[in-house]
Amino acid sequence: MKSQPIVGGAVFNTVMEVAGHRCQCGGECGNPHNRDGGRCPREHDHYTSKHGRRVRLMAAPVDPLATDLTAARLPASELRAWCPDCHTAAARLARKRLPTAPTDQCGLFDL
Repeated sequence: MKSQPIVGGAVFNTVMEVAGHRCQCGGECGNPHNRDGGRCPREHDHYTSKHGRRVRLMAAPVDPLATDLTAARLPASELRAWCPDCHTAAARLARKRLPTAPTDQCGLFDL
């Protein structure tokens, strides 16, 4: 592995070794990843395609909606390797699934 963050390098390395330096998304992003056995095929420091960008995986909580403070306090065993595309999509889907606030409150102008 060529690149790694300076801060939290030991935690990052532990997460990447457990993940095999591959994104651990199993469909939480909304993409079933059918061609790769149900798991995202992106690997750390590899290219996405011939003309694509370099993949930089991150060690992030299983819950994509966890706050930065919560994530910083988690041990490596509670983190997983995510590619940025899967993490962003998983967070977007998780936000959509959150219960909405009740709208049956009385308003100032209700007659």
